Amino acid sequence: MEDTLIESIVKHVPPLTTTSYAVLALLALRPWTTYQLAHQMERSLGWIWPRAVSRLYEEPKKLVAAGLATSRPAATGRRRSTVYRITPPGRQALAAWLAEPGTGLVLECEALVKIAYADQGTREGLLANLTALIDDTTAKLRFGEMIAHQYLDGLGPFQERLAYNGLMWRFLWDHHQAVLRWARWAHAEVEAWPADLSQLDATTEFARIVAAVSNPPAGPMLAP
Repeated sequence: MEDTLIESIVKHVPPLTTTSYAVLALLALRPWTTYQLAHQMERSLGWIWPRAVSRLYEEPKKLVAAGLATSRPAATGRRRSTVYRITPPGRQALAAWLAEPGTGLVLECEALVKIAYADQGTREGLLANLTALIDDTTAKLRFGEMIAHQYLDGLGPFQERLAYNGLMWRFLWDHHQAVLRWARWAHAEVEAWPADLSQLDATTEFARIVAAVSNPPAGPMLAP
């Protein structure tokens, strides 16, 4: 009877977004107060799906309305909060979603948009955006180092999930290493360009950049 009820609920679940399922996945680990959920979302989902962080108060309520989670009022000292807990139908819906292949990487970076249209600005502005990208990526790599040491010392949350965390850590590490390597290269390139970008021979420069990729120099990866 209970299994039939669960299947009935799952079949009638309204369409959920990736953000909804991301929050549901966190609830599958343990119950959370609103405050705890915000902290964990910033720590984990903030790196790969920041939309979940910005919609903290909307998504859990949607999951409750769908019967995939429950909520109850709570209090920590004088602070009122809400504790969310996943339901059996929620676990079943999450498992079904996880079994489906997800979409690929979608890049979103304001600095890259400004770099792409830097010909409408100045070389100084272009260099400033590249420098900001270098600084931001370096800070993220340092944070990633701290996280790795924390887990290796047995001090990170959900130590039993280290293998899965390791997969995500390696992706983010390699990704930011690649961004840093590119930003350093691009900064060096632009420094050699004329101060007046209108004087740049764009065709020759593009051909040189493509040729360099076709014949990449040997040597170790740049370290942060």
